[in-house]
Amino acid sequence: MENDSDKRRDERVTINKEFESFDAFIHEYVTNISRTGVFVKSKNPLSVGTKVNLKFTVIMDDIETIEGIGEVVRVQDDPPGMGVVFTELSQYSQHLIDRLLTVRPSGDADR
Repeated sequence: MENDSDKRRDERVTINKEFESFDAFIHEYVTNISRTGVFVKSKNPLSVGTKVNLKFTVIMDDIETIEGIGEVVRVQDDPPGMGVVFTELSQYSQHLIDRLLTVRPSGDADR
């Protein structure tokens, strides 16, 4: 059993995105993030079932990092990317996501 858990840990792929501002993060992800998962834009999406380490760094008042573990559950071509469901999130990361979901930029309806 010990080898299985080590193997699973080794098989995880890290997705690390950095954004220059909270607004840039919202612009790219707010329509694609929920309390249970995120859509990650990618020209080379990973296969369904792939375990991933997620790390999104954004500059708000300070540098904030949303981190967790997820699993690819969907891959699509238009726009290219993958749907990732969160399997583990720290309480702090969950708090940041909750904040994101309540702070939507004004003027989005114009796009």
